[in-house]
Amino acid sequence: MLKKLYSFLAVVTAFLMVSTANADKKYDGPKMDLSKFQPEFRIGFLGDEASQDIIARNGCLKDYVEKAYSVPAKLFTFKDYAGTMESMLGGNLDYTWFGSSGYAGIYLQDPNAVVPILTRMQPTGDTGYYSVMVARKDSGIKSLDDLKGKKLGFADPNSTSGYLIPSIELPELYNVNIDTYFSKTQFSGGHENNVLAVLNGDVDAGVTWVSGVGKWEEGYSSGNLRKMVDKGILNMDDLVQVWSSKLIPNGPIVMPKKLPQEARDVMVGLKQWIHKNDPKCSEDVANGIVKAWVPVDHSFYEVIVKARKAKLEAKKKKG
Repeated sequence: MLKKLYSFLAVVTAFLMVSTANADKKYDGPKMDLSKFQPEFRIGFLGDEASQDIIARNGCLKDYVEKAYSVPAKLFTFKDYAGTMESMLGGNLDYTWFGSSGYAGIYLQDPNAVVPILTRMQPTGDTGYYSVMVARKDSGIKSLDDLKGKKLGFADPNSTSGYLIPSIELPELYNVNIDTYFSKTQFSGGHENNVLAVLNGDVDAGVTWVSGVGKWEEGYSSGNLRKMVDKGILNMDDLVQVWSSKLIPNGPIVMPKKLPQEARDVMVGLKQWIHKNDPKCSEDVANGIVKAWVPVDHSFYEVIVKARKAKLEAKKKKG
């Protein structure tokens, strides 16, 4: 109970912004009067980049949500993934786009808390993405072999690509014992911070998420590297990719199970309408270029749920 209360109080870090970017954009997609059920629509974001950047990029989503649901929309940011997860579990958010591991973490705590409704499709038609490990190009690091005895950065303990998948694949597929292979590992406080830690020399390599398709010099078609390139804080010529995971299921947009089905249906239609009618907004919200937003359900994430459950059980035994 105290944990949920703490998460709710974390909304003091939220920024409420009234965007005018789409004030004159006519929205004629699906609608409903959500005020019959609640007075507002609360949108939460993972803490993987600066709060002001998150809010600015998603201002257009706020505008469209208000038009679709006929209630005020509020945007909330959190300092880490755990805060967003706890706030959703506590019933204080109505929409969040989680990574697969974040969703799995929520499901394992309460299978009836949220419902996955949408995920994104890459320009290639894939509904997955990749965890990649990057190092400074001038470091001389070109492969996992070069990282033995060096420092590795993870993004967040609740991140799929930023921790869960590399922590599973490196030992299982490459015989890399994370506790002994690297001189040190750390959590850098999100994907953007992890890449900045690489650039600043705080770690020798770091993991982050990318679409894995598109041009390297653009940071691929979407993902954290693409966001950083678009913001002007990363030149891809400064990095080299030294490892990539297998394809990971794209994370879901989730909504509370307690909301009526109509509310979830409206969100599916709303996201698809934005993608078709306002490509700039769609790209901002999606952190890059996507082919489509497609409906998804729990079955798509069963492999990740099993992986996270196994990880938790192994940690208990070890502890």
